[in-house]
Amino acid sequence: MGRSIEQILSLMRSSPGNVRFDDLCKVCEKYFGESRQKGTSHRVYKTPWKGDPRVNVQKGKGGKAKTYQVKQVLKAIEKMAQK
Repeated sequence: MGRSIEQILSLMRSSPGNVRFDDLCKVCEKYFGESRQKGTSHRVYKTPWKGDPRVNVQKGKGGKAKTYQVKQVLKAIEKMAQK
């Protein structure tokens, strides 16, 4: 069945270097909708604000998400919560 969104978010906050790419994509789809492309190791999600309205995520080594991208997703989610 997999982890819940809340479990993944908790892991993202506590250990951003230990998040699976597929889990990060699951969180992104929940908050930002479908990615522009699927089936690749790179996905782009649209965010609801002007300026740089996207979040890019890439699969890193061992199926993990890249740490800096996990942190970017967390910042984007926080920004959405403030609106």
